[in-house]
Amino acid sequence: MRIDPKEITQPDLHGYLLGCIGPRPIAFASTVDEEGNPNLAPYSFFNVFSSNPPILILSPARPRDLVLKHTLLNAMATKEIVINVVNYDIVEQMSLSSTAYAKGVNEFVKAGLTAIDSEKVKAPRVAESIASFECKVNEVIHLGEEAGAGNLIVCEVVLGHIKDEILGDDGKPDPYKTDLVARMGGDWYCRANGEAIFKLPKPNRNIGIGVDQIPDVIRNSEVLTGNNLGRLGNIEKMPENDAVFEFGDSDEIKEIKARFINDEESFEYHLHNLAQEYLKEDEVEKAWLTLLQTNT
Repeated sequence: MRIDPKEITQPDLHGYLLGCIGPRPIAFASTVDEEGNPNLAPYSFFNVFSSNPPILILSPARPRDLVLKHTLLNAMATKEIVINVVNYDIVEQMSLSSTAYAKGVNEFVKAGLTAIDSEKVKAPRVAESIASFECKVNEVIHLGEEAGAGNLIVCEVVLGHIKDEILGDDGKPDPYKTDLVARMGGDWYCRANGEAIFKLPKPNRNIGIGVDQIPDVIRNSEVLTGNNLGRLGNIEKMPENDAVFEFGDSDEIKEIKARFINDEESFEYHLHNLAQEYLKEDEVEKAWLTLLQTNT
C-alpha cells in the first residue's frame, strides 16, 4: 500500500498513522482554567523527550470543528499541567473522561476519579494514578491551523509522585506491577503485562561484531530469525576454537552428532534449533558455541 498524504482525506491519514504507530503512552492531563475550574482529558500524542531537563510533550490536535481543546487553552493560560499515568485499573475511567464535555464540567466527577492537591502547581492530581508529574509549561508549538494539526505542549517536570506499591525490589518501577496501558488505532488499546512484556538486553557497551560478520551458514539459516541474528551480532567477538571443541562434548551436542552427523543438512538444522532455544533463555554464548559446531 502506498499513501500520499496529499491524496487522501485527513481522517483516513489519521487512521493509518495511528494504526501503524503504536502502542502510544497516554498523557492523562489535568489542568485548571484561569478561574480555577479543573479539567481532565487523555492524549496519546505523548511521550518523554528529555531527562535533563525532564521534559514531557503532549499534543492536543485540532478537532474537525477547529475549537481548541480545554487542556490546550488551560495550559496556555496558566502555564501549568499535571501528567497522570494510566494503568489498567483506571483505563475505562480514562476513556470516559475523553468525552467532549462542555467547558466547566468536571471530568474528575464524571469519570469517578479523585482530585487531590498538587504541591507545586494549581492543577490537581489523579489520586488513583500510579504516578503523576507536576509540570510547568515551557512553551506551546502550534503545528498548523487545520483539523488534525498538533499543538505541542512542552512540559518540564517540577515534581513527581510514584506509588510505592508499583516499585520492585530495586526501587524502580516494576512493569508487572505498573500494568500500563497504551493507545493503538481505532478502539484498540494495549496492556503491557503478562506475556506482552519481555526483557531485551541493551546493546553491548563494547562494539558488537554485527550481523554482517556472522558466518554465512548461520546468517542464511532457515531456522534463525532476524531477531536471533541481532542478538548473535551483539557479541564483541566469537568464541575461541578451544571453547567450541570443549562444548562439543556436552550431552546436547553429542546427541545431535550421534543422530545426524552423516546428514549435513539435518545436523545443521538441529544445531540451529538448539541455538535458538539457548537464545530464548538468554544463553548467547552457548548459542554461539552450538552454531560453531558445524566447523568442528
